[in-house]
Amino acid sequence: MKEERAGEENGEFADCRLQTTDSKILLVELQTGNDVRRTNWQRWWFIFLFAAAVLLAIAFYVDHAAQQWIASHSNQSARIFMRNISRFGDWPEHLGLGLFLLAIAWWRGNKKWTRIFMSMLIAFVLAGSIARVTKIATGRARPSVKTEIVWNGPQFSSRFNAFPSGHTAASTAFFGILFFVSLRLGLLCLPIPALIAFSRMYVAAQYLS
Repeated sequence: MKEERAGEENGEFADCRLQTTDSKILLVELQTGNDVRRTNWQRWWFIFLFAAAVLLAIAFYVDHAAQQWIASHSNQSARIFMRNISRFGDWPEHLGLGLFLLAIAWWRGNKKWTRIFMSMLIAFVLAGSIARVTKIATGRARPSVKTEIVWNGPQFSSRFNAFPSGHTAASTAFFGILFFVSLRLGLLCLPIPALIAFSRMYVAAQYLS
């Protein structure tokens, strides 16, 4: 009996050791997977930031050419259309849309989309605020302003708030959150901030950069 009991105890001890070893292996695999995912995210963020910096440099280089091209290809109907896009692509419309969607999600008890729409509003406010501060600090004259000095330093006048575009920054941040939800949904909404950005150039309120 003692030998059988000792054998059972040894077997149970061996099972415990095996389970402990399996748990440690699983924990290591999870930590390794998390490290790999974190590294991948860092790599993609670096690529994104580098690409954005390169595109911004190119945009500064072709600013004048882009404005000339738009001026030579504009017409009255397109100007009216783009003026309306620019007008209704401002922050009050984005804020109203975000609050409306947030209210619907909250009313239906959908916690996932409530968080998503809340995140869209927070991103929109942060991007708009940063863009506003940068506008005032840089004092870049709008394309419609006739002046030899383009960068004028701190300016509160809207005539010298051409960099960056507050419309574009806020709209991109607002709809950009959707890329974290669904790539397809993000791509589907991408034309909205793109059209707003082009409208700001078309009405000579912003440069390509």
